[in-house]
Amino acid sequence: MEHINHTHVEVNGLILHVAEIGTGPKVVLFLHGFPQIWYTWRYQMIAVAKAGYRAIAYDFRGYGLSVLPAEPEKGGFIDLVEDTIALLDTLGISKAFLVGTDLGSFPAYMIAVLYPERVTSLVSLGVPFRLPGPSDDIDLMPEGFYCKRWQTVIKNIYILFSGTKLPTAREDQEIMDMVDPSTPLPPWLSEEDLAVYASLYEKSGFRYPLQVPYRTLGIDCCGITNPKVVAPTLLIMGEKDYALSFPGIADYIKSDKLKHRVPDLETVFVEEGNHFVHEKLPEQVNELMINFLNKHSN
Repeated sequence: MEHINHTHVEVNGLILHVAEIGTGPKVVLFLHGFPQIWYTWRYQMIAVAKAGYRAIAYDFRGYGLSVLPAEPEKGGFIDLVEDTIALLDTLGISKAFLVGTDLGSFPAYMIAVLYPERVTSLVSLGVPFRLPGPSDDIDLMPEGFYCKRWQTVIKNIYILFSGTKLPTAREDQEIMDMVDPSTPLPPWLSEEDLAVYASLYEKSGFRYPLQVPYRTLGIDCCGITNPKVVAPTLLIMGEKDYALSFPGIADYIKSDKLKHRVPDLETVFVEEGNHFVHEKLPEQVNELMINFLNKHSN
């Protein structure tokens, strides 16, 4: 994309693809979701760079143009935490603002818990605080909620998860069978955008992305019994996000339990926003994000 620089950095023995724009000591590190790559942050990276920040996004290991690990079936969320910390170290960054969406919110939260000294503040889109592992707070993964491969899959995921209802297949049904092939892409996602996602997954495939998050979300990789995020945190939820259909999640967002775990929490609901709120309504999200970053940049 114009004005965004692309490099490859060796991290933990793997070559990771890194996108970057902007300069200066104030760094915003963006962590993408599934089945996304760095490109999901294209609007936000340019906006925060114009606001005076150094914006960095990278493709997780096994995603996009980053190298697939030798044993992807052994992967877990802790890999993404260690890669992110190692990337910051390699780039000489001691502390950063973290921004995560979907899958990317989990390592962002984990870093805030495990390495609080590395986090200035945190922004999460669509995912209230939770660490990977069994949870009695919210039921995130009903049976029949899964997905598989390439451009058709990416297109279908954007169609399915742009709605307000939770896409859940019957026991005898593939979730992709729920999509009417004649359904157009959302108006805010172009065929060109889809082609970018698909072309980059032609290299990496979906071996690691299906391992992390879907096969490892219920596995405890932290061992922390009373986790707490001390960094100022902004949770941005689209009012039409299908994730609000998960059992218990709406109540959890408003609960004292969440406030206890994230004491300095601000929650904003964006009207007409869906699970891809930062791509559908970039100007609104950019304004919320930059105002929050500015508030906590001193």
